[in-house]
Amino acid sequence: MISRNIFTDLVMMMVLVALQIFLFNRIDIAGKYTPVIYTIFVLFYPFYRNLYVFLSASFLLGLSIDAFLGTWGINAFSTTLIAYFRTIIFKTSTEVSSDIFSFHNLQWSQFLFYIFSSIFVHQFLVQSIEFFKFDRFFEVMLNILVTSIISIIFVLIYTLAFKIKEKV
Repeated sequence: MISRNIFTDLVMMMVLVALQIFLFNRIDIAGKYTPVIYTIFVLFYPFYRNLYVFLSASFLLGLSIDAFLGTWGINAFSTTLIAYFRTIIFKTSTEVSSDIFSFHNLQWSQFLFYIFSSIFVHQFLVQSIEFFKFDRFFEVMLNILVTSIISIIFVLIYTLAFKIKEKV
């Protein structure tokens, strides 16, 4: 198991921001769908760590993405909100009754539902704030759905490559 501290969290945040900005933002599937992978930090941050450090790190992660994309705090807001409600999303997607959270005991269907619901809510927040107009409702919803699915594929590749489900 990898020991995580503030230094390793900062390094992971810098790597995820660099990957998102310099690699994944250059991937346009069908010309308008871009995968989002920096949410990996929020999804797999250990549940037992300090909540305020986690919320601050999530805010800085989103703000870093906003600084490069010029999106004026949309990603900071969405990432921090997902970080804040992550425990609730985990409980509802997995039906865990205890206060001890672990990915070890999850079935793959519960694990996938946790990832999908977290990324979908994040994408819904980002894209509805950025693009929402009532006359483009179905276009925005399609964009949210397709971007979420593409992002989930990349998160699952990350999960399988680094065996996250067994480590966290």
